Amino acid sequence: MKTDHPFHSEQTPGVANRVGSIASAANKIFSLFLLKPSHYDDDGYVIQWAKSSIPSNTLAVLYGLALDCADRRVLGHDVEIRITAWDETNTRIQIERIIREIQAGSGLVCLVGVQTNQFPRALDIARSLRSAGVPVCIGGFHVSGCLAMLPVIPPEMREAMELGVTLFAGEAEEHFEHLLQAAYTGRLEPLYNHMDNLPGIEQAPIPFLPANVVSGTSRMRTSFDAGRGCPFLCSFCTIINVQGRKSRTRSADDVERIVRANLAQGVHNFFITDDNLARNQNWEAIFDRLISLREVEGQRIYIVAQVDTMCHKIKGFIEKAARAGVNRVFIGLETINPDSLKQARKGQNQITEYRALLQAWHRHGVLTYAGYILGFPNDTPDSIERDIRIIQRELPIDILEFFILTPLPGSADHKRLYLDGVEMDSDMNHYDLFHVTTRHSRMSDEELLGIYRKAWELYYTPEHVETVLRRAKHWGYDPHNMMWKLLSFYAPPVLEHVHPLEGGIFRRKYRKDRRYGMPLENPLVFHARTTWEIFSKYTRFLLIYLRYRRTLRRVMRDNHSYMDVAMTPVDDVVEFEQLEIFNFTGAARTAAEKAQRRRKAKSLSV
Repeated sequence: MKTDHPFHSEQTPGVANRVGSIASAANKIFSLFLLKPSHYDDDGYVIQWAKSSIPSNTLAVLYGLALDCADRRVLGHDVEIRITAWDETNTRIQIERIIREIQAGSGLVCLVGVQTNQFPRALDIARSLRSAGVPVCIGGFHVSGCLAMLPVIPPEMREAMELGVTLFAGEAEEHFEHLLQAAYTGRLEPLYNHMDNLPGIEQAPIPFLPANVVSGTSRMRTSFDAGRGCPFLCSFCTIINVQGRKSRTRSADDVERIVRANLAQGVHNFFITDDNLARNQNWEAIFDRLISLREVEGQRIYIVAQVDTMCHKIKGFIEKAARAGVNRVFIGLETINPDSLKQARKGQNQITEYRALLQAWHRHGVLTYAGYILGFPNDTPDSIERDIRIIQRELPIDILEFFILTPLPGSADHKRLYLDGVEMDSDMNHYDLFHVTTRHSRMSDEELLGIYRKAWELYYTPEHVETVLRRAKHWGYDPHNMMWKLLSFYAPPVLEHVHPLEGGIFRRKYRKDRRYGMPLENPLVFHARTTWEIFSKYTRFLLIYLRYRRTLRRVMRDNHSYMDVAMTPVDDVVEFEQLEIFNFTGAARTAAEKAQRRRKAKSLSV
């Protein structure tokens, strides 16, 4: 998936009209490859799909900046910048082609948006390219987070620099053209650290990917950030230390340009990657602009967004979000235990608001995803099982996805453990929230990993799948669509042993795309095993699908009205006394009592 020309007709409308004179005047070629690496599975093979699930916003941001640099001819009027963008989660990286094109002229390979678990794969790609003398730069959350929080450069980053790889920390706006100029003149530095200079993004070149790159994602979904930064202090979060706590936003004009550019190439599905869209200062102006596009112009716009657990308290936010096209929201619920929320410095999450929050989104026809973290200090296998049962019974969550509490480099948790000399896994490939990377105070590594894998089975039981489908039918969400959402979050961890966010449609596995240092398997052995894996996994998938279909048919045939505890309207007095979520620990009871006092005081003041 590529664009051979930076002003291809599938790109931003209007841009193609400016290219004629530029291309004809150019007689030198600078090949720019923007690569978003994947990471390895436990057998050392790249995790890749025919269609991946999550689009890369960083790839879109860098592509937009590259288009701007090409348009302004930052390398000279006689130099054409040819941009190729590949997302390795759905596209095989062609090392030989990269080497051939750059050696034919000049160029640069940027490994973009590299997270901690992707760093080993990024380094392996860079190793192959550097052996051929190709200039390589690695940027992203791992590099930025480590430089922001650690007193020294960690070993894996030093290894990259020893290979001649350039490391880039911080955001590329205001700096990207200088990086390209340094590469073109052969003056790349080992390290660029812009962490103390986070740029404004209003009126910056817009994030953009051409349709033939976006087509690698399921439902042809692209992404953009309407803002960066988060005001909260969650100890496990890297956002606040990489993007900062101050909100930096795009304007409503910027967002309209992004959306129109994508609508023009047939892309209607968007993932707004703001860590918390509800705290974007321009949310209302942005929503109003999107509402106009949908309701006045009749445009089809569908959005997945991330919000916090108190967004229902913002007047008009949920109503306007739904009208703007938000049909799915991700909520960082994290846990229902107030003690664990306090330990994680996530005081903004109040368990007494969860039911009202989820019901508010459902009233506007929006599907809810909730992230749930396992491995807080007070967690045990028994307590985790209990909590999942409570959630199933008392919270109207649609999709629940589980994460292992992981000290990600760039987070306060990682810095604390590092400075305290606590042992952490040295293999960066494991920092994917799906592996145990440090010791737990009450569970062995095996126990924590075991209950994590069991959690998917506990939540997505046949009985609870039926419950969620019945709830969806009641509040007006298409049960058939909901069935597929449930299936897409249950199948990847059970069948592929990857998190659903790393999942996709039809796993690709290449024998030679194996982790550096691991032996290449015999072709007969590799292909025989891979064929058997495909057959066995898709046989199991078919059985799960048929079970889900039988459940869906049963729900659709039943015309009786449906109601359960999670769906009952919020009644503070009754639920604080009767619901288990407010009584299963002393901290839960205290939280309920505090909420009662606050609401009583508020009613008296009114």
